[in-house]
Amino acid sequence: MSRTTHCEEHDAIVIGAGISGLYQLYRLRELGLRVRVFEAGGDVGGTWYWNRYPGARFDSESYSYGFSFSEELLQEWEWSEHFSPQPETLRYVNHVADKFDLRRDIRFGTRIVRAAWDEDRLCWEVEAEDGGCARARWLITAVGPLSIPQMPKIEGMEAFRGPSFHTSDWPREPLDLAGRRVGVIGTGATAVQLIPVVAETAGHLTVFQRSPNWCAPLHNGPIDAGTQARIKAGYDAIFARCRASHGGFIHDADRRKAMEVPAEEREAFYEKLYGEPGFGIWMGNFRDTFVDEAANRTISDFMARKIRERVRDPETAEKLVPKDHGFGTRRVPMETGYYETFNRDNVRLVDLNETPIERIAPDGVVTEGEEHKLDILVYATGFDAVTGGFGRIDIRGCNGQSLKEKWADGPKTLLGIQIAGSPNMFTIVGPHNAASFCNIPRCSEQNVE
Repeated sequence: MSRTTHCEEHDAIVIGAGISGLYQLYRLRELGLRVRVFEAGGDVGGTWYWNRYPGARFDSESYSYGFSFSEELLQEWEWSEHFSPQPETLRYVNHVADKFDLRRDIRFGTRIVRAAWDEDRLCWEVEAEDGGCARARWLITAVGPLSIPQMPKIEGMEAFRGPSFHTSDWPREPLDLAGRRVGVIGTGATAVQLIPVVAETAGHLTVFQRSPNWCAPLHNGPIDAGTQARIKAGYDAIFARCRASHGGFIHDADRRKAMEVPAEEREAFYEKLYGEPGFGIWMGNFRDTFVDEAANRTISDFMARKIRERVRDPETAEKLVPKDHGFGTRRVPMETGYYETFNRDNVRLVDLNETPIERIAPDGVVTEGEEHKLDILVYATGFDAVTGGFGRIDIRGCNGQSLKEKWADGPKTLLGIQIAGSPNMFTIVGPHNAASFCNIPRCSEQNVE
């Protein structure tokens, strides 16, 4: 960046206006600092602004996800469902931005492409894609763990004639799926939410799967007036429980070891967890479930039986049972009717391990030995998670060393908050600070503090 370029002067710069960035702005304002937030999107919300695909919703309980810093906010906002859908979540984030007048310090539609530490001025200088410039003593990245879509590299992608897009780029205008032949590539957490909804209206749905995931039932439902009152009266206890738990969830691990419990009692415990809402089956399981191979095998076998019970065709069911990892050793996608979707006459599962994708044709997907005719193609292929947002910014610390070079062999941080050689720079959600296995607002608030 040229020293002759006119730069705005601030005390602190925050990159990102999602959940983490908004709370960081609020707290810095309380300290009396002059703050500028730069946001690539057109409004607040972060992942909830970008990801508008059908079925998108929380996998954490709504009342454990919202901000905890304002009692007035907690009492005036009412979640309608135990696991809030994306439109309601975005309304909530907008409500927070309005209530605390946060937008006046946010510049929307501004993507930061470079950030460099100026050793003479002892400040950070950031440059936007449009050429704008700003300086501040403090730089805080709130780029989010799921901000960079991961697109596959498949021959012919650009040749497809119908609508095709990543789930995070789902069209803002209504997309009519009725009678259409839809293809979804991927069966990760996003696809698990999307697929049952698409299947209800599409003429035919083809799901292309490479690696199945262990999925557990969400058991979502409306929040009635009585439950609403109990939630509002119990927020202190809810957030205290989140602070005491692994990852900021309301679920606590059972202190027993799986193999010390009689088999019949263990099975009954798994059935109980399976019938309860949310991450209980994952976060509330026996304490050694994910560190002891024998213990993990018992819950994996249980979950495999559930898949086989819910999917009528044995061959399809077997394709949906993961063989490469045990239950809960990766974040568990929460589902509503996902497995039953594959019992529908208008849904077909294509196992890419048996018949890999060869190319995308103008009117479909060509796998080994077959062409699948499609009108719409959706890439549910995930994100360049956790570190992807950092890779899109040329961050240079002391002596001009780039973060990309520093992290060439993997990220190194101080408690997931700071990076050696990058003075006065803080990472709110990123590597080593529970970005992958966390109830994000709970961890973000802690990291901001």
